[in-house]
Amino acid sequence: ALNPLPPASQPGYPAEQLIQLALPPTANTNAQWPTRRPFAKRLAAVLAGVAGLSLGWIGLRSPAPLAPIAQFNPALYSAQTIEKGRQLVALGNCVSCHTAPGGQPNAGGLGIQTPFGTVYSTNLTPDKATGIGSWSLPAFRRAMRDGVSQDGHLLYPAFPYTSFKNMTDEDITSVYAYLMVQPSVEQKNPSTELSAPFSYRPVMAVWNALYSEPATSQTLLADQGELWNRGAYLVNGVGHCTACHTPRDMLGGEKLGKGFLSGAWIKGWEAPALTAASKSPVRWTEQSFYDYLRTGFSGQHGSAGGPMAPVVQQLASVPDSDIKAMAHYLASFQEAATSARATQAAQDYVVAAQTQSATLLGPAQRMFTMACAACHHDGDGPKLLGANIPLALNTNLHSDKPDNVIRVILEGVRKPASQAIGFMPSFAGQLDDDQILSLVQYMRARFAPDKGAWNDLEPSIARIRLEIAKQTSGASPAK
Repeated sequence: ALNPLPPASQPGYPAEQLIQLALPPTANTNAQWPTRRPFAKRLAAVLAGVAGLSLGWIGLRSPAPLAPIAQFNPALYSAQTIEKGRQLVALGNCVSCHTAPGGQPNAGGLGIQTPFGTVYSTNLTPDKATGIGSWSLPAFRRAMRDGVSQDGHLLYPAFPYTSFKNMTDEDITSVYAYLMVQPSVEQKNPSTELSAPFSYRPVMAVWNALYSEPATSQTLLADQGELWNRGAYLVNGVGHCTACHTPRDMLGGEKLGKGFLSGAWIKGWEAPALTAASKSPVRWTEQSFYDYLRTGFSGQHGSAGGPMAPVVQQLASVPDSDIKAMAHYLASFQEAATSARATQAAQDYVVAAQTQSATLLGPAQRMFTMACAACHHDGDGPKLLGANIPLALNTNLHSDKPDNVIRVILEGVRKPASQAIGFMPSFAGQLDDDQILSLVQYMRARFAPDKGAWNDLEPSIARIRLEIAKQTSGASPAK
């Protein structure tokens, strides 16, 4: 009675037909998928990298250090250049990776977990001893483009120079000018600790030969419009969206082609696919991408959480024209769908998911009603703590993995991407593992009835609860 089903007069949909409600009639062939260099060129690059590695091993060759500057002169850069740098730093969300928990912004020290060990982010403030205060513009540009530090040592690609190399000289200069006028913070950070052979930095010469593609910043595709090209530049350059949303191979290289933006994992969260590979029951459109990036939520898909929330917070200060360009570009990798059709498909799916819930009455349903339904209710009732987006449209509930759903229940939403989304309490202390298990099983069956039940829920819940406890206590690096 507290959470009634739709009237019997409303049509029901068999579960196997649900996904068809959201499929658009035709595919979008407008996208230009990034690919690797031809095999012959890659082989030549690898051989050159091996030669450089061999010389470096015996101490005969390494990138040359660049001379430090005595003093940075801010008068060389206009207020417009510095402001543009601020916007680009926000678009790249530099502060999230270059700020340790409780630390000063951009002073570094955040531990970034990789399959090869922990990489600690560097100090980006203009401190001469521990930051970039003695770096010249050419040294900064080399680091952004080639992954080489001022003193000549090779950087690890946890710093996404493979994306930043696509930035223009003008934009890199703007970022440099902005960072160099920020408050200086003296902070020496821990040294990166990787397993052999990756602990030997010259090995990165071979990695770069394999995975560092030629820059595309000056390449405009004639068969695409200005808006698409601008979006491609921002997404694949300073935005480095592939760093989180593209899967990687066993050596940590991004998989291009159809793997481009097809989903990956970051900080224990699933970064969902941004292409037609998305598990969302409703296709993303240009408008829904814009809504999500601009406000932190889309009425047809859900809200930004986990590592994506601070990205949206930073994007709030980015010009609207850039957000529109990114949305336009990302939409080109979706199957064609108009906003009107997507809206109708979303409405149909919600109704269909409601109809499927008739057989799910029981303890788990009552637990959802008591703990969740006040905010996550069907229909246009009161919005207690922000946006009420139907859970039947939430991409996380349609994923092949339950991790994001479990994490949101255990962690809550303590720092929403925007005030419009609202706060969600953590249920880690209120629900035990068995209750979380029942609740997640119910939500999957209730809101994604065309998807199969998740497997291995018990070990996943125990693992994620332990990971959250370690992160909260500071027993392990935050990333």
